[in-house]
Amino acid sequence: MNPTSTDSTSYRQLFSLPVIVAALGYFVDVFDLLMFNIVRVPSLKDLGLSEADVSVIGGSIYNWQQVGLLIGGICWGILGDKRGRLSVLFGSIITYSLANIACGFVQDAPQYAFLRFVAGLGLAGELGAGITLVSEILPKHLRGYGSSIVASVGLFAPVVVFFTVKQFDWRTTYFIGGGLGLMLLLLRVSVFESGMYQKARVEVASRGNFLSFFTNRARFLKYIRCMGISVPTYLCIGLLATFGNEFGQALGISGIVPGQCVMYLYLGTVLGDVFSAFLSQALQSRRQAIGIMMFMTFLTCVYYLFGGIGSAVGFYATIGIMGFCIGFIAMFLTVSAEHFGTNLRATATTSIANNVRATTLLTIPAFQALKPAYGVIQAGAMVAAVCFLVGFVSLLTMEETFGKDLDYTE
Repeated sequence: MNPTSTDSTSYRQLFSLPVIVAALGYFVDVFDLLMFNIVRVPSLKDLGLSEADVSVIGGSIYNWQQVGLLIGGICWGILGDKRGRLSVLFGSIITYSLANIACGFVQDAPQYAFLRFVAGLGLAGELGAGITLVSEILPKHLRGYGSSIVASVGLFAPVVVFFTVKQFDWRTTYFIGGGLGLMLLLLRVSVFESGMYQKARVEVASRGNFLSFFTNRARFLKYIRCMGISVPTYLCIGLLATFGNEFGQALGISGIVPGQCVMYLYLGTVLGDVFSAFLSQALQSRRQAIGIMMFMTFLTCVYYLFGGIGSAVGFYATIGIMGFCIGFIAMFLTVSAEHFGTNLRATATTSIANNVRATTLLTIPAFQALKPAYGVIQAGAMVAAVCFLVGFVSLLTMEETFGKDLDYTE
């Protein structure tokens, strides 16, 4: 449906309280999610770990956080369909806020690992539930814009984290992150539940059945495709940017800081998410917009690996452009929400979002395993080739959902 002159007044709905709160929620989500990445080295050194242990144990702690995301994505998604979108938004923020505050008091690595696991469980519920709620309360012609606003605000968080760490020690940074979450909780009190969910709650008994994605072939393929189109985004975030120092060194560029790579990547992604929303509206297509952004990402990754970048400035600039190109994160989550009925929408969107985040449990070990034999650049290229193959095949075989009416159940 195209917006009419009467519909134009509804653009103010993009700045309604649920959209604003979902956007701020994603900001806090990303802030808390990336904190460990940025404070990993100073915090573990402060706990008395050696350089070697910082690398090995730090990687183990990060994996525990990712496992928490994987499990939490399923649990919060089911809860979102069974108990409501708001129950997830409240429950997840309390969980990860308290876990992050507790991280400021850790005394050893096992405590740290457990608390990052709990934080991962909590963080898993925020984005999927927020996008689901925004998709259901906004008119169909505004859904893409609404999700883009949520993602754009949230993706400014890495910049704030980066400068917060520069101003405060790592324990205080955790306190700040947890405190921001508890402050956000006060805003959530005024947010209303999705009308579509309220209707489905009365009419549909089977809600939040995660196993139903695996008992119906068509539904399973939809679920896998929604995951597949987003795999290239976390290739760039979790591997190419996070290990930017290794790729820079392999290219003969010294002094590359992973934290700065992540910051520039996310700055680009903010702009890309806004661009992809307008592109989707102009083309009247989610698939075409994602396809263009994914192809741009592919070209940028090829240049990143084989373009002969010769300076730190050029390296960071390429990372920023890569971030712009993966700016279809909000779009793929909107597509995920649009693919499933109201009784399974939160389960699908929340679990898909965190399954994709958890692909680092596969891509990073694969990269590490290939690196000794093939080197950093070739290992990265091999992993990237698989990720883009999955992404393009998934996109080419999925249905168009632009303008789809979401008021239905499975």
